[in-house]
Amino acid sequence: MSQNQASKTDTDHITHDAAYRVVAPDDFPAMIEVDRYETRSDAFDEIISQTHDHFWDPNNPAYLDYSQPWDLDKEFLMPPERFMEFKSAVATKLDKRLHPRLANELMRWNMSNILHGEQGALSLSASLCDILLDPGAQEYASNQAREEARHVAAYGKYVKVRWGKPTPVGEELGRFLNEIVLSPIVYKKLVGMQMLLEGLAMGAFANIHAHTRDPLLKRLTQLVMTDEAFHHKFGKIWADRTMPKLTEEEHNRVEDWAAHSFETLLFNLTNVRQRRHIYAQFDLDWEWVRDAIREVYSDDKRRNDLKEGNNVFRVLVKTLLKCGIITSRTSHIYAAWIDMKGLASESDEMVGDAIAAEGIEYLRDINRNRKVMGQKPLAAA
Repeated sequence: MSQNQASKTDTDHITHDAAYRVVAPDDFPAMIEVDRYETRSDAFDEIISQTHDHFWDPNNPAYLDYSQPWDLDKEFLMPPERFMEFKSAVATKLDKRLHPRLANELMRWNMSNILHGEQGALSLSASLCDILLDPGAQEYASNQAREEARHVAAYGKYVKVRWGKPTPVGEELGRFLNEIVLSPIVYKKLVGMQMLLEGLAMGAFANIHAHTRDPLLKRLTQLVMTDEAFHHKFGKIWADRTMPKLTEEEHNRVEDWAAHSFETLLFNLTNVRQRRHIYAQFDLDWEWVRDAIREVYSDDKRRNDLKEGNNVFRVLVKTLLKCGIITSRTSHIYAAWIDMKGLASESDEMVGDAIAAEGIEYLRDINRNRKVMGQKPLAAA
């Protein structure tokens, strides 16, 4: 099959820039055409060359010490007020001695879904390597796949040392990951991962980094953010090079899909029903928990939460807005929950950028102590 016989046309993929041209995943002959090697874009060279600045090894205690203990029955990994259950009648119904364990089981669910999300990002990045025709874009995708694999290893190890094993993926997150990983449409992969998923992730990471009481989780989160900041830049490059070239019909297609995804995730991502197996451990009926939370978590409360700078959905919307995906056609969908004028007036700096920058400096200090190339860094002092 030649590159012109791909399963989807350029119109389907919405690839106006040569750096994002794609072929069918089984069109390997297109990858070894002689002229292809001469078409490499330099758009990604800067972020590729900076990879060494944020190298870290989740299996080396110089970077992360997984031996740090934690008593899940007595110590809160996150403050209880970060969970809606503890702002509702659940807190008074449940024996206070069980509060830390419930909060930590809820955190187990959160961390498990982060782990599943990282696996989705790994699988999606790897799938881009099979279809991106530009050697530079392909190299970046493979680079991101490597970093996402590092996150899977790191979060997998964290979940193991704290709880033993992860919980199953949340139903809505699993559906969304399945959609973007398996989608044959490249714009859904790029917008879905680099903007929607990475926007959610950066908000979640910033929230965890700001509030967790576990020093291991705080450091792990910061190291992951040093990578994710570059993944976000890859999406920004796509937007800068693609969005201004879209026809009205193409822009509407991207914009409408993003708005639909936002609404679906907003109302379903943290649906109480998905955590029913947790409540059962504490003899709490999940429907009763749902009703108790609804009594205190109104739409006004949801809007108030969305004012927080590191709220996951606020970060997601800012990502879409700054990339030019949200226009007056769909801004009312987001404005029902978020101050869009205030968001538009903010700088392009994303939540987590400062945390990632500090993390990179931390990594430079460690990596500077590597004895020789190929050897592990010396243990941190």
